[in-house]
Parts: sequence; C-alpha cells; structure tokens
Amino acid sequence: MGNSEDTPIIRSMKKAKRWTLKPIPDPALINQLATDIQVDPLVATLLVQRGIQTFEQAKLFFRPDLSQLHDPFLMKDMDKAVARIQRAIASNENILVYGDYDVDGTTAVALMTSYLRSKYPNVATYIPDRYG
Repeated sequence: MGNSEDTPIIRSMKKAKRWTLKPIPDPALINQLATDIQVDPLVATLLVQRGIQTFEQAKLFFRPDLSQLHDPFLMKDMDKAVARIQRAIASNENILVYGDYDVDGTTAVALMTSYLRSKYPNVATYIPDRYG
C-alpha cells in the first residue's frame, strides 16, 4: 500500500491557496454606508472592503450604466469571433456555445445563449462534465 500522506486529496490540499482576508474597515464608515443604502452592516462591510464607500459608488455598483463597461473589442480576436457568428447566422449554420463548468463559465454560456437565441434559433450549448 502507498503512503497515506501521498494521495491526490492530500497533494491537492498541500497546493491549495489560502484565503487572504481583508481587514475590517472603520465601523463608522460601515454604519454610515449601511444607513445610506439601507443594507445590513455585513453587506456594507463587504462593499467598503471592495472600495465602495458612498451612496453614489454603491448606486453605480448595483445599477451600472452601459457606458461603464469596457469595450469588448479590446479582447483579442473579438472582431474575428463576431464575424464568425455573423457568417454562421447568414449561412443558417448551427451555433454551439461551448462553456466551462465553473460559475463564470456557466453564467457566460447562459448569457450568450440567451442573447443569441433572441436573434437566431439554431443555438445549442455544451458544458463538459467536470468529472467525466
């Protein structure tokens, strides 16, 4: 039998990153924000830790404006991806939205699929089996 200290789980735990906790902000700032935006102090604490300290900053965080978004064409080859999708639609091809099984991957698949299906019916999704 192998060494019980050398299992995949033990190796994974040894490699695991530790959480880095941010310091608890000034209680007066937390209470002021909690009062201003009518949230629990715990929520206000998390917001202040993210750099959100005023009503206006919280409003922009919770209700962002489209003008605040980054230009998606700053991503490498975005123009090629858009052209390919446009060509698939023009040629009546099927479109497969391939995603990842983590939270941002499944969210991206859901958003992209929802948008594409609102414009074009031939859209399917694929998210690989995490354990397969």
